[in-house]
Amino acid sequence: MPKIVLTDVVKRWKDFYGTDHVSLEIPDKAFITLLGPSGCGKTTILRMIAGLETPTSGRIEIGDRVVFDSNLGINVPPNKRNVGFLFQNYALWPNMTVEQNITFGLKNVKELLPLHAYDHMTRAEIIEILKDPERVVRYVNESLTKDKIDPKKAVLRIIDEYEVSKMTAKEIYNLHLESAADVKAVADQKIAECEAKLKEIEDKYAAKGITIDEQHQLVDADGKVMEKERHLEAEEIEKRLHAAARIVKVEEFLKRYPAELSGGQQQRVAIARTLAPGPKVFFMDEPLSNLDAKLRLEMRSELQRLHLETGATFVYVTHDQLEAMTLATHICLLNNGTLQQYMAPLDTYNKPNNLFVADFVGNPSISFVEAKGKQLADGSIELTAFKDRKLIFKPNEPLSLAEEKAQREAEEQEAARILEERKAAKGYVEKGNKDTAFNYHIATINGTIDRKDEKTIEDDDFVIGLRPEAFTLTEAGKGLEAVVYSRMPSGMETTIRMNVDGFLLTSVIFGGKSFELNQIIHVDFSSDNILLFDKKSEKCIAHGTLSLGK
Repeated sequence: MPKIVLTDVVKRWKDFYGTDHVSLEIPDKAFITLLGPSGCGKTTILRMIAGLETPTSGRIEIGDRVVFDSNLGINVPPNKRNVGFLFQNYALWPNMTVEQNITFGLKNVKELLPLHAYDHMTRAEIIEILKDPERVVRYVNESLTKDKIDPKKAVLRIIDEYEVSKMTAKEIYNLHLESAADVKAVADQKIAECEAKLKEIEDKYAAKGITIDEQHQLVDADGKVMEKERHLEAEEIEKRLHAAARIVKVEEFLKRYPAELSGGQQQRVAIARTLAPGPKVFFMDEPLSNLDAKLRLEMRSELQRLHLETGATFVYVTHDQLEAMTLATHICLLNNGTLQQYMAPLDTYNKPNNLFVADFVGNPSISFVEAKGKQLADGSIELTAFKDRKLIFKPNEPLSLAEEKAQREAEEQEAARILEERKAAKGYVEKGNKDTAFNYHIATINGTIDRKDEKTIEDDDFVIGLRPEAFTLTEAGKGLEAVVYSRMPSGMETTIRMNVDGFLLTSVIFGGKSFELNQIIHVDFSSDNILLFDKKSEKCIAHGTLSLGK
């Protein structure tokens, strides 16, 4: 399976940038979620990689193959990229059975494919299966219905267990080993017949200078696998059908129509149809959004198992950050067409690059507190927050505010230089949907304070980020005095909103303990992962501890 590389990819419609110079590398066998609010560009990226949308500029590679390059004029069509696409709408044909829906696309495949000796493969499969005839008897006897063997169930059981074609399974079943007086003798006789047939087949091809390899592919005199542009053979279609159906557990529904299936079963069929062609990459565009909450949770588990079993590269679009956190090996977080962060889920949560990332990832959401700050001689930072309360922030690693300011200014200059280069390039179009300061909200008992209302930002302006788990709440003790504003129990945990000097902070407590509304409590900062953001750049500049000052 291949890695996917996007280099400086732009997609715009007039002056609206769907993606703004996005560069991204998706490793082989990764499960990547493209996450962000509506209109951020996540589906656009998915469609560009799949070939359903043409980028304005940039380069896209799948494995060792360039599928798009604006400078070289390369744009490989979707049907030549060997990718599978699963949409929010299952798009199943209502007049076709599950089997017909899964195999519909396979019958239209025509590409350069290896040539196989299927008669050789069938004989070899039968020999291997019959080496343990008692096992076959057990599987056939599992197909008893009202004290009679159900032939269809028996054949499907053999297909499922041995991963063979229906032709092979029928030959095994038709031996009726379950009713034979001497099971081994019947099996040995069939093995001898198959070995003789194998010899005959191999001699026939040898006369033409052709050999048969372990995968039953035809190999010419130069040792190369023989290939031909052709449609899939019936045996290939059948094996792919049952392999895909087995993975998503819809074998028993193959003869049903979509209307006879539940939403979750229809989703499984859509996944099987995507699996059947054996694509190198799977693209999924919010495939679980039509399911109820319980079924969505179940299907997330199934998708993780599917990723493991197929060993494929998954690229998954969602706006649900919980879905992204639980499914992905890496999260690609976007906003306004710009890549904000690309890291493993827990790293994205614990080490957000900026205010937007910290706000978007996490449920319940992070609490932001604006503060003025100055660095003390010991390297800690004295912050003034809430109603002139003094707080001491001690960074986990050495931090120099002067160096941070210099780095911020250097980054601003570099960004300005890059913008000037782009403006000088032919065909440049100024971005209409301009990037603006992130409008985080600060909750108070009198409503919400919007950042968009502020005038000037100074160098000593900071924002403190407090995750719900950053607090310890007690009825009495040290720390900030607060009043319980609301409490929302949900079983094993309770979300508490508390009023500190008129500002509302969110915390989570676990277990059966709770507090009453308007109860006075004390709040202590118990985490070493308090986040400190530079308000001008919006960057997270430090992680550390927070305590009350004097």
